[in-house]
Amino acid sequence: MSTETQHQIALSLIPGVGSILIRQLISYCGSATDVFRSPLSRLVKIPGIGNVTARAILKTSTLSEAEHIIKQLEKLGATSLFYTDKAYPNRLKTLYDAPAILYFRGSGDLNAIRTLGLVGTRQATDYGRRITSEIIEALVPFNVTISSGLAYGIDIAAHRASLTNNLPTIGVMASGLDIIYPNIHQKTAQDMLTLGGLLTESPPGTKPDAHLFPARNRIIAGLSDVVVVVEAAAKGGALITAEYANNYHRDVFAVPGKLTQTFSAGCNKLIRENKAQIYTKPGDIIEALNWDKPETHPLKSIKQSINQPALPTDITDEESQIIALLRPVADLHIDELSWQSQIPMGRLASLLLNLEFRGFVRSLPGKKYAVVYV
Repeated sequence: MSTETQHQIALSLIPGVGSILIRQLISYCGSATDVFRSPLSRLVKIPGIGNVTARAILKTSTLSEAEHIIKQLEKLGATSLFYTDKAYPNRLKTLYDAPAILYFRGSGDLNAIRTLGLVGTRQATDYGRRITSEIIEALVPFNVTISSGLAYGIDIAAHRASLTNNLPTIGVMASGLDIIYPNIHQKTAQDMLTLGGLLTESPPGTKPDAHLFPARNRIIAGLSDVVVVVEAAAKGGALITAEYANNYHRDVFAVPGKLTQTFSAGCNKLIRENKAQIYTKPGDIIEALNWDKPETHPLKSIKQSINQPALPTDITDEESQIIALLRPVADLHIDELSWQSQIPMGRLASLLLNLEFRGFVRSLPGKKYAVVYV
């Protein structure tokens, strides 16, 4: 792995520096390596980076920790995925709370054309397992990638049904890649590597502590075009996943159950509160997402806007990307533009200035920009 990779991992290990600050640092400095090469006087001028954080960045201990993590990843046959990498999941990339770095082991495509998150209670009933298998079997013709949390109950049923039907399946973990939890699912996790894989934001050696599970659930939601809750109690991780999915504007379905059944209470609640569509048959999902229509990539609409014939032929790819990001919204802050486009702040400012001179965008108060050229 490269020196840049070591610096990317090191960034994620600095106390007090989360995913948002990492993006801020990359936007202003250009790369993770350049962050560590920046003097204290420059770091403290970056919004959100105070004197304490700047000094923590310049300590070298995180670099040695990162080197150790790289060796562990190599032993596992795993890799790290920074948010600027092409292989990083595009569905996660633009989310406000997306992990800056992920760790992946397997052969699956994290940017598959169609994805579905399938979650539910650890206390799955025969009914829940049967519905899980029914859903996955119906999705085989559409080559959908199934994501879940590798937990007991509905999660493991989803992974196993995917393997049985030869569908790619991604296990999103609340631990490091070297710690399969629960341990009894080791065999299934190993089988998943040949068709899907294991994904986590935690470096090797991280134990599955309670606070990591809700964070894990947001990744399942973010990876998915649609989230299906099969069985869930009135409170629990499946409902947290559904909440994240709603926040990310994903489609959510819930399987209704008996009013007297404890592990249908959560699903019934989601439907009652209009936080999920009612699931009655596999066709509900297929029709809602138009999966019965010709395949389209989730980024096709962006590519189409970049390539719209109205744009002049002398406009660059980076300028086209900026316009494509501005077109669907009223305005965007320059920091948000930098995060979404992955163009370093200095370069982005120059591009925006050029686009403004040419009459394609206009600057607004508060470092925001809007498209003018339609």
